[in-house]
Amino acid sequence: MKQRPIWNAHVAGAVLGLVLLLTFVLTGHGLGASGAPTAIAAATSNVVAPSATEANGYLGWMVENGRNPLDTWIIWEVVGVAIGALAAAWWSGRLHLRVDGPPRARAPGRLALALTGGIVSGFGARVAAGCTSGLGLSGSATLATAGFVFLIGFFGAGLATGLLTRGMWK
Repeated sequence: MKQRPIWNAHVAGAVLGLVLLLTFVLTGHGLGASGAPTAIAAATSNVVAPSATEANGYLGWMVENGRNPLDTWIIWEVVGVAIGALAAAWWSGRLHLRVDGPPRARAPGRLALALTGGIVSGFGARVAAGCTSGLGLSGSATLATAGFVFLIGFFGAGLATGLLTRGMWK
């Protein structure tokens, strides 16, 4: 399949803003993603060790009174994003299985970097009580101070990481 051009960044940003606005209007909450892995962890933990999960201060509220942590809007949002991303990659002719990363690193090193970055980002999102979409995008859209503080920290950490790893990209 022939590759189609990617969207202009300004058009994509405007569409994302409209999607965020529609999400607020139609559902009463913004976008997010980091709550989905937490809900999956709570559901898995509840199958393996229900009493320990119920007693857990972090996951317990998700399973109390027989609640199903997977029965939440954020799970469906993340599933929709995954399906949409796959469809967009296929439609644009860019659906390929490959391991991207620094040219100086081989596939195992690239995967290790991605795993480390994912774990650190996920931990940071849970500590901050939101990810770039939930706290940064939706929080900033509602003019929440925490959203702007998060974005400043997120971009600062990205800049520092980029400076520390730029030699790997040459």
